[in-house]
Amino acid sequence: MRILITNDDGIFSPGIKALAFALRTLGEVMVVAPDVEQSAVGHGITVRRPLRFKHTAAAGFGEIPAYRVDGTPADCVVLGYHLLGKPDLVCSGINIGVNLGLDLTHSGTVAAALEGTSLGIPSIAFSQEVSEEELRFEEAARLAVPIAKWVLEQGLPSGILLNVNFPKSTPKGIKITRLSNHHWQDTVLKREDPEGKSYYWVAGQQTGLEDEGTDLWAVKQGYVSLTPVTMDYTAYSFKGKLEASFPDSWVATPPATASRGPADV
Repeated sequence: MRILITNDDGIFSPGIKALAFALRTLGEVMVVAPDVEQSAVGHGITVRRPLRFKHTAAAGFGEIPAYRVDGTPADCVVLGYHLLGKPDLVCSGINIGVNLGLDLTHSGTVAAALEGTSLGIPSIAFSQEVSEEELRFEEAARLAVPIAKWVLEQGLPSGILLNVNFPKSTPKGIKITRLSNHHWQDTVLKREDPEGKSYYWVAGQQTGLEDEGTDLWAVKQGYVSLTPVTMDYTAYSFKGKLEASFPDSWVATPPATASRGPADV
């Protein structure tokens, strides 16, 4: 089995190194990761400049082939797929910090798994809650192995990936969860440079409801959270109402609208 590993924290992150060494027990591992941190870049693909794809021995992966890319996590999956051959599994992480709930919309870690899924490759995103005192990923990497093994053996349905989050403490067990409303409550900080010109920092703090059964609840309770995520963003529960409001004939004979006077233009 061939496993492509990437992340958004960069090729020198301890999380990706722990994951790469752990997954060697399952097959041939290849690392393709950003050369610098690419956190919160979402599912960006670089199309307006060329990309560099360089083999590196400086990241400490030993015999594992490792390549650095001056692009996004999604770029790494695309280049790894086309330059090294289609893998049997894409694993992204282990991210420094959780990716829960609405974090998925901007997470580079999850975006790499989304890109793998869009290419028809079973994909998993791994993230870990961390403490300020230390960054330790050995336990999470150990637990990632049976999850990855299960996916290699069982596969995943088309258009579905797994989002896995580990608690910072030794896990009590594993919970199959749904996405929470966990998100960053944004604030904008205004500052001035030495010339008196304004610039801004987008900052904030994490927030969300710890509803039972959600990924946030599981991690806060000390469990590994495993959430199946679909790439089909269709709101099926709302689709019927739209169909009733906009039948096929609507374009040919749209409802009459009130005329606008000069003041409305």
